[in-house]
Amino acid sequence: MPKAPFAPNFRTLDLNLLRVFDEVMAERSLTRAARNLSLTQPAVSNALRRLREALGDELVRRSGAGMEPTPRALTLWPSVREALRSLQASLAPGVFDPASATTTFVLAMADATAATLAPGLVQTLETEAPGVSLRLVPLTTRDPRRLLDDAAADLALGYFPAVLADLGAREQAGEAVGFGHQRLYGGEYVCVMRRKHPLARGALTLERYCAARHLLVSFSGRPWGFIDEALAALDRQRRVVLTVNQFFTAGRVVAGSNLLTVLPRHFVSQTGMAGELVLRELPFEAPPVHVEALWHRRTQHSSAHQWLRQALVRASGLAFNA
Repeated sequence: MPKAPFAPNFRTLDLNLLRVFDEVMAERSLTRAARNLSLTQPAVSNALRRLREALGDELVRRSGAGMEPTPRALTLWPSVREALRSLQASLAPGVFDPASATTTFVLAMADATAATLAPGLVQTLETEAPGVSLRLVPLTTRDPRRLLDDAAADLALGYFPAVLADLGAREQAGEAVGFGHQRLYGGEYVCVMRRKHPLARGALTLERYCAARHLLVSFSGRPWGFIDEALAALDRQRRVVLTVNQFFTAGRVVAGSNLLTVLPRHFVSQTGMAGELVLRELPFEAPPVHVEALWHRRTQHSSAHQWLRQALVRASGLAFNA
C-alpha cells in the first residue's frame, strides 16, 4: 500500500514560520534571512525546524556557502510569497507620509520620560506631521509586553531591565522573540531631598540613608523597587513610608517634607523645583538607567511605526544636546 502524503494541520500552523521560509528562500542564507527579519540566526534555524516538522519535508539543505531548496520548497515558495505580499498590501497599502497622515499613536511612559521626550516630539509634529496626534498614557508596569501584545499602546518607553534580559535569553535559546527594542538615552538616579533637610550637608553614608524615611516612585504601586534590591544585596533596607506613581509628585512632596526619594538626575531640572531640592549621590552602587523603546514585532516593518521610532530618537537627541 503506498504511503499516504503528509498533510499538515493548517489550523495549528504558526504563520510566522512562512515569513521565515520566504526570507530563507529569497536569500538562500540563514544569516542574511536573520538580518532581514531582525532575528538571530538560531531563531531562524529554530523556525525552520518547526516548519520542517509541520510540513514533513527538509525544505532546504546546506550547499557550499548557501542553502539549496528541496523540490517541495520550490513548489511551495511561489504560493507562500504571493500570499504574504497580498496580505501585506491589504494591511499596509501605502508608505507612511507624515505630511498628510492623520494617524494617532499611543505611547506608554512615565512622567519623567514624557517630560524629556514630549517637547522634541511636538516639534517634530509641528514641522513634519501636522495631522498626526500622540496620546501619552501612564506606564503602570515594568513589563509592558501584555500592553503591547493587546495593542493597547504602540510603544512603551522606560527602564525594562528584566524584560530585556528575558528577551536576550530567549534569543540565545533560538526562540523567535515577539518584541523589538531600541535604546533612547541613558541616565542615573540620585538621592533627592529638600534644601534644608538634615542630610543636605555632611556625608550621606549608607547608615544615614537607611535610617531616613523614604518616598518610592512605583508604577505598579508595589512598595519595592530596584533601589531596595540593591540595598538587599548589601543586607540593608530602607523605610518606605509613601509610595506614589509619578516622579513629579515625588519631587513636590519631598520639597516640602523630610522624606528622601530617588529621581533621574536629568529630570530634576525639568520639574521647575530644582531650586528647592538638593541632589546627592547614592551611598551605594545602583545600576545605570537606560530608557528603551519597546514594541511588538508586528509593527517592526510598518513605515508609520518606523517614522515614529525615528522621531523618538531625534527627540531624545534634542533633549540631551540642547
